[in-house]
Parts: sequence; structure tokens; C-alpha cells
Amino acid sequence: MRRLADAREQVEAWRSAETKARETLELLDLAEAEGDQSLAAAVAADIDDLAAQLDSMELALALSGRYDRRDAILAIHAGAGGTDSQDWTEMLLRMYLRWAEKRGYSDTILDMTTGEEAGIKSVTVEVTGRNAFGYLRAERGVHRLVRLSPFDAAHARHTSFALVEVMPEVESASEVNLDPEDLRIDVFRASTKGGQNVQKNATAVRITHLPTGISVSCQNERSQHRNKESALKVLEARLLERQLVQQAEERARLKGEHVSAAWGNQIRSYVLHPYKMVKDHRTDYETSDAEGILDGEIDPLLRAYQKATLGE
Repeated sequence: MRRLADAREQVEAWRSAETKARETLELLDLAEAEGDQSLAAAVAADIDDLAAQLDSMELALALSGRYDRRDAILAIHAGAGGTDSQDWTEMLLRMYLRWAEKRGYSDTILDMTTGEEAGIKSVTVEVTGRNAFGYLRAERGVHRLVRLSPFDAAHARHTSFALVEVMPEVESASEVNLDPEDLRIDVFRASTKGGQNVQKNATAVRITHLPTGISVSCQNERSQHRNKESALKVLEARLLERQLVQQAEERARLKGEHVSAAWGNQIRSYVLHPYKMVKDHRTDYETSDAEGILDGEIDPLLRAYQKATLGE
């Protein structure tokens, strides 16, 4: 029913655009025939609005993958760069949370491990909203930051890395074969706000999928039951992502292509010194508005990626 409603909405949007284009063309013909400059100016404004609408609809066409309309599980991990990379991970988390807020999406931090000095070692977030996965899948990969380090007494320039993972949420138990006998569930005392008021109780949960060795933990809720539900949600998403990767690798093997999943392949660079620039290395889209990007204005980057991969 959800897919049917989405399909109907898309059809109605294109029919509405078709009607608007026809009416605008008629007004343009009338303005030219009568030499009406005020009407011509109004038609020009309508054309700009229609162009913007079509641009948005073109992006919607790129979000037609099997899982694109789903909620997303977003995970960010600090990489090479020590404390700087952990601070960079926190900066990326803020960027995505601001972006989600501006789009009207809701977000829930499921698990977070903070750094010893500053920043975050790793964080897992559930982003809920239509097309959340479709948009955020553009962010999968290594993100590189170049800046003057606030943690260096000499204030030297440092390069930091963080890995972003994006997985679609599982909507049906049939998508992932999760046998309870394949799970090892451990409980421990939470080290975050979920454990502050229940110091004597083990509320944090770690679930290990024995056949694959995939392990996830959640400790941000005060309830062990809620943490277990969140951990299972992340585990299911990771298993679904693993299935998709295996299918992609099999298709590549059959086609005779080599697909690299190496850690060092950065998808985007954020340079804050000696100049300001954000560049996506997959699409060559770049902007000097680094502050805006880090404040959550990442839609131009997402749009460039979606257009570049349209039809894949």
C-alpha cells in the first residue's frame, strides 16, 4: 500500500507539471502576441518555478531503488588521525543531524562511543523519513578533512578520516533470515547517559551474529529491552547490507569487473585550510561554502550524486 501511494503521488506530480507546462506555454504565446511585458515577466517567473519543480522531480526519479524510500541506519567511525579524526566524526554527526532536521526527518542516536580527549569514536543513528536511505546512501564511504588542528600546540595542518556507513532499515522479517539460535546476547553496564541513573543494572546490550561474526551494541536507552530492540534493528540492517554487497560482488564477478571495497578510497574531501573547499571525487561537484556544508546544507552534493548515478 505504501508503494502504491508513492506511485500515485508520482503520477499526480508529473500530470500536474504537464498541466502547468501547457498553461505556461499558452500564456507565453499570449504575451508574445499582445506584446504584454508584465505578463511576460510573470511567465518568466512561472518558467523558473517549473524548472525548479522538474529538477526536484528528476531527483525523485533517481530515488527509485528497491530500498530508497526506507528509513536509514547511519554509522560514522573515526579513522586515521587520532583525536582529530574523533572530532571530525563528531562534526560529521552534527552535519547529518542538522540536515535531517532541515528536511523534517527524525533522528535517534542508538549507540555512541565518545573519545578519551574529545569527539566521538563511533556513533550509530536511526534517521526516519521518506527517502532517508535514498538520500543518505550518497554518503557511504571515507570522508577526508584537512584543517589546522585545534589539538596541536603548533597549530599545524592535519588530515583526518572518518568512515560513513548507510544501511536501509529492514521492514519485513522475511528479508533477513535471523535465527535466535545464531545470536549471542551479552549485557553490560552502560557508559553513556543510559546508564547514569541505573548504575547497579546492566542495561547496555551487545548482540553477536555467530555465523557472520557481526557484532552490534546499543546503550543509549535506560531500558535493557529498548537497547535490545535497537541492537536487533541495527543487526538486521547490517545483515541486509551484507546481502546486498554479496549480490553486487557476484554481479561484478559475472561481468568480469573488479569492485574494490578498500578503506582508503575517499569519496569526498573537506578542506578548511589553506582555502575552503568541499569536493566530491565521484561527481567532481565542488563548492567553497564549506561552512554551509558542515552546517547541514548537503543537498547540492546529494543531488549531484543522484543525477550522476541515475539509471544505475
